Amino acid sequence: QVQLVESGGGSVQAGGSLRVSCEVSGNTNSRTWLGWFRQAPGKEREGVAAIYTSPAGLKYYADSVKGRFNISLENDKNTVSLQMNSLMPEDTGMYYCAGLWNGGQALSPVAYGGWGQGTQVTVSS
Repeated sequence: QVQLVESGGGSVQAGGSLRVSCEVSGNTNSRTWLGWFRQAPGKEREGVAAIYTSPAGLKYYADSVKGRFNISLENDKNTVSLQMNSLMPEDTGMYYCAGLWNGGQALSPVAYGGWGQGTQVTVSS
């Protein structure tokens, strides 16, 4: 089992920045993917960014957030954060941290078996 607890998020005007973080604990694999996903009302959950834990540095981003979002590992890889800049109203949604990667495509929700409870991000125009 793995536990994933998100924090951060909130409300911001378009063009602003927010940071969401996820504390990862439990039976973690030292060589795995950790991901951030989001889900807007009435829409499917979509992959935003993913990072490989060892070696750290391999990252994937959704095309819609490239150049604006940055995923990183902190605190000896116990925390995965997502820095979100130049936010747009279409970035609004519930943001979820994902772990327990099962070997699938890193930005696909079906590639993960563990999820946090989510944290809300709201961007107003």
